[in-house]
Amino acid sequence: MRVAPGGGTAVQDHVALAEIELCGELIIAASASEEDRLSLESIDKVLKVTEDPDPPTP
Repeated sequence: MRVAPGGGTAVQDHVALAEIELCGELIIAASASEEDRLSLESIDKVLKVTEDPDPPTP
């Protein structure tokens, strides 16, 4: 059996870690909610999504 060498071989993917953190926040919000599902507004609030007040013109 071969064992991977220890120390410094793991690659951290910061995007993946951020996505995992956001998923965790959604799970916590869903479990704390008294409703069956989170509304779109609740999800946006948890994910700190805001509408762009000045969308770019094409």
